[in-house]
Amino acid sequence: MSYYVNDKGFYGQFGGAYIPEILYATVKNLQEQYLQILETDEFKREYHQLLRDYVGRPSPLYFAQRMSEHYGCRLYLKREDLNHTGAHKINNTIGQILLARKMGKTRIIAETGAGQHGVATATACALMGMKCEVFMGATDVERQHTNVERKKMLGAQVHPVRTGNMTLSDACSAAIRDWCCHPSDTFYIVGSTMGPHPYPDLVARMQSVISEEIRWQLQEKEGRDYPDYLVACIGGGSNAAGTIYHYVDDERVRIVLAEAGGQGWQTDRTAATLHRGSIGILHGAKMLVMQNDDGQIQEAYSISAGLDYPGVGPMHCNMARQGRSRVLSINDDEALRAGYELTRLEGIIPAIESAHAVAALSKLDFKATDIVVLTVSGRGDKDIETYLANPQ
Repeated sequence: MSYYVNDKGFYGQFGGAYIPEILYATVKNLQEQYLQILETDEFKREYHQLLRDYVGRPSPLYFAQRMSEHYGCRLYLKREDLNHTGAHKINNTIGQILLARKMGKTRIIAETGAGQHGVATATACALMGMKCEVFMGATDVERQHTNVERKKMLGAQVHPVRTGNMTLSDACSAAIRDWCCHPSDTFYIVGSTMGPHPYPDLVARMQSVISEEIRWQLQEKEGRDYPDYLVACIGGGSNAAGTIYHYVDDERVRIVLAEAGGQGWQTDRTAATLHRGSIGILHGAKMLVMQNDDGQIQEAYSISAGLDYPGVGPMHCNMARQGRSRVLSINDDEALRAGYELTRLEGIIPAIESAHAVAALSKLDFKATDIVVLTVSGRGDKDIETYLANPQ
């Protein structure tokens, strides 16, 4: 069994393209062109040059000495927080905007939760001189004010979304509605491994630079190119997909993903979709979705603005259902404690999203020789007010 996408756009029973008729031609065109463009020497050269000279890759694989001693393993941190704009999101937006430009699109739209994808999209658009509009839930606009101002400074127009619980899922819905109205000139830069095929595969490929680097960095540092454990946080699933991409079919590597438990996955204040979800259609794909008995989407909750999505990408749904990945639910208080712990032991303030991954370490049993790679998907600047409001 392979855990990569098949030629129909499915990961097992998950994935596909469930889209309004008005978008059919647009999505079909993307399906037909994306691999052809991504595999050209011209695209690869331009993409990797920008990753190196503009984003600042490769990101370091840092041996965390004090955290290693604390958890009894050899812990490495993949420092995506050191990328330009402060998170892994820029890997994806740089690639997708190059693709959009080669497809002749002139207007870019995006959704965002924590604001990092919105900032990364606005950054890429400023770089390429393209019009940018970002949809963001009004709740997230308030709690991620700094990122909103960064986007405006970069020239993007920010649309606060006031439907539903005014967070990431509602921003996705608003972006898709806009796309339906402007299919010919608009390219929708999806921020995570969700949406209709080919987006889950496209985003995973753009983020796979993370695991590509992990392979040669581990070879350099440990004399082998694979870890015993890979650990990442998961909402829609892009940084997790990038972390595991080159290892999904390598059974030597244990994959551990941390999703947002909120106030407990058994409660109604949670975003633990892989624990709570059932099969449904959301934002163009079949995936596990938090929904009621009538199929109505239930609101997701997390202290983290980037993880409160009521679905999870089809790649991760399939891997979790097949037992390839182990998924842990991390509550708000556990994530906050872990964020402070990393800050005080290693001098690295993680985004609260990333702190969920750090919190997973305390739920695992390691041998002293185990090599563990944990992706710090973003830096905590944007979450300082939340940290300060919840001192540990």
